[in-house]
Amino acid sequence: MYHEQTYASLRKRRIHRIVAVAIVVILAALVAFSVQLAQQNARTQAAASLRNAILNSAKECCAVEGSYPSSLSHLEDAYGLTNNHNDYVVTYEWFADNVLPSVVVVPR
Repeated sequence: MYHEQTYASLRKRRIHRIVAVAIVVILAALVAFSVQLAQQNARTQAAASLRNAILNSAKECCAVEGSYPSSLSHLEDAYGLTNNHNDYVVTYEWFADNVLPSVVVVPR
């Protein structure tokens, strides 16, 4: 059976297509935003984990050697601490042998 397409039916079909495309674009933008937010959250958590590893290694060094290390390189050489220098900026401030160093880790 032949069904003639009217202007109203063509317009209705066009609106449905536009709405469908708009929904797909909005969903794609939400997925991209969610992925970016998850990556940023992972980098922040990794920076916090690196800071905790540095502080734990400094405490271990103090327990073994009797004083906190004066540099981050001592922890890397003697205690096997690994740090990705390309991804994180680490500020290690040592004040005295008996004071826990100040450590700040910032993702690049």
